[in-house]
Amino acid sequence: MSHDHPHPHGHSHGRHGHAHHHHDHHDHHGHGHRHEPFEAAHSHVFLGDRHDRNARRTMFVIALTAATMVIEIVAGTIYGSMALVADGWHMSTHAAAMLIAALAYVFARRQAHNPRFTFGTGKVGDLAAFASAVILAIVAIYIGWESLSRLMNPVTINFREAAIIAVVGLVVNLASAWLLHDGGHDHAHGYNHDHGHGHGHDNNLRAAYLHVLADALTSVLAIFALVMGAIYGLQWIDPAMGIVGALVIARWSWTLIRDAGRVLVDYVPAGEDLPEEIREAVETDRDVITDLHVWQVGPGHHAAIVALKSSAPATPETYKSKLAHIHDLSHVTIEVQPA
Repeated sequence: MSHDHPHPHGHSHGRHGHAHHHHDHHDHHGHGHRHEPFEAAHSHVFLGDRHDRNARRTMFVIALTAATMVIEIVAGTIYGSMALVADGWHMSTHAAAMLIAALAYVFARRQAHNPRFTFGTGKVGDLAAFASAVILAIVAIYIGWESLSRLMNPVTINFREAAIIAVVGLVVNLASAWLLHDGGHDHAHGYNHDHGHGHGHDNNLRAAYLHVLADALTSVLAIFALVMGAIYGLQWIDPAMGIVGALVIARWSWTLIRDAGRVLVDYVPAGEDLPEEIREAVETDRDVITDLHVWQVGPGHHAAIVALKSSAPATPETYKSKLAHIHDLSHVTIEVQPA
């Protein structure tokens, strides 16, 4: 990567086992071999430290969901249960959404060293999460619409058959949720910033988890509604619980759309304290930051461009060493101007 402006620059990289190397942008000139147009002298791999484990778990959950889906469709066809067949095809939408997450993990890993991704492929997962959240919103709208239509035009429910399907679905989804939840934190809530926690917030895993959680929620609400219907004969409870589930799932999808979208457009959340940490570490009576840009480049990885004026300018490495303790900071560009 080359720069046309005349100010000295430097980069610092490394986190979670990556070596901390300081690179000069101009080190690679005059080596006697030709570089590709986008080739950099250093790595820009900003994948989450649990990337591969999360990928494996997501693929396992897809396999489990797909197997359950096939069993339900085949059993429903053999025994003439349309409810079983319908639930099987319903599971296929969540399996397809989780497939987006799995493919994003694979793509991000395979293209991690592609120099045409200027800041690596760490945000591919956020793009997949955004798409998956939109699908989740569509599922919520569909459930809400179907529930409203059944509230207006009640249908006869086979309580015993439906309860068995709901319980099977719940068991599969709880197992899947357990597998996916272990790899991340605070999935159903907003943005969180893990300073020094050893891993970042993976929106792609959160998307897969929310699809499983949404299915589990609908199963729990369905079981409650079916029990109430079987005991008290209240047919309206089933569609009413469907509307409740749709509203909760819509809320989850919105938070995921918001949080993944923020990462994609380099939005700095109100609670983000990284800019302040950088200012506290670098600024002195002689060194004043004149321009500061901070953004996320992958789960647990942030980049920063720091421009400062100094009455006693030091080398970029000097300023970078002051930021070395900030674990979330994986890529730094320093620009120094004499005051």
